[in-house]
Amino acid sequence: MNTPPPREEDLLRFVDGALAPSDAAAVERALAADPQLAARVAADRAVAAALNDAFAPVLEDELPPRLLAATRPRRSWPGIALRAAAAVLFLAIGAAGGWYARDLVPLPSAVPEPALPRVAANAHRVFVVEVRHPVEVGADEEAHLVQWLSRRMGSPLRVPRLDGAGYQLVGGRLLAGARGPAAQFMYQTTAGQRLTLYVATNPNNRETAFRFAEENGSSVFYWYDGPLGYALSGDVGRAQLLPLARAVYEQIAN
Repeated sequence: MNTPPPREEDLLRFVDGALAPSDAAAVERALAADPQLAARVAADRAVAAALNDAFAPVLEDELPPRLLAATRPRRSWPGIALRAAAAVLFLAIGAAGGWYARDLVPLPSAVPEPALPRVAANAHRVFVVEVRHPVEVGADEEAHLVQWLSRRMGSPLRVPRLDGAGYQLVGGRLLAGARGPAAQFMYQTTAGQRLTLYVATNPNNRETAFRFAEENGSSVFYWYDGPLGYALSGDVGRAQLLPLARAVYEQIAN
């Protein structure tokens, strides 16, 4: 007997963390059995996280003095209403962001930097556990993989080599990033330890040095360089990941 796929509303609630544990477990089983659906949900979670990072500070801002002054004659009711309206708007964005905001809510021009490591770590966790379908295009078709992803990203990509550190290229895949296409390359040791390199667009063309983040148990080194942003993720400690990230950085920069 085939199990029916999750309903759209259940996937929306799953992305927002609002499903009951038993229902969430059913969705997780469905995602484990359907890599394409898992990738779709991972991308929607990434968009929701980016929206949260971008808009959450709005609720923490104080109201401008002119608005506060306008509330005094009416016992602050307009100010309360404004805060309530802002809260309702934020909750609406958060609830819809994971599923519908890609089409309805434009992302701001400068999403805070933590969005990149979080999105990369989410994609890492989704695909690093895959046994039969860890990548879309294998390392045996590397030339095709690089050409395809470069065309979709709109920038020439380079695939760093980590063979000297014991990590062989497995292949790569195209992902839906917060601002358009993104790429993921996967590496693996003979013992099965995996790393993923996430490549996203960098619309502001800013440059940064190495930065480190921990996202739900995954270590991430990330940086921006020219039109692209890079994030190397692994389920290893910071000290183990650092030389690998440096090797990636040096090969891409040269």
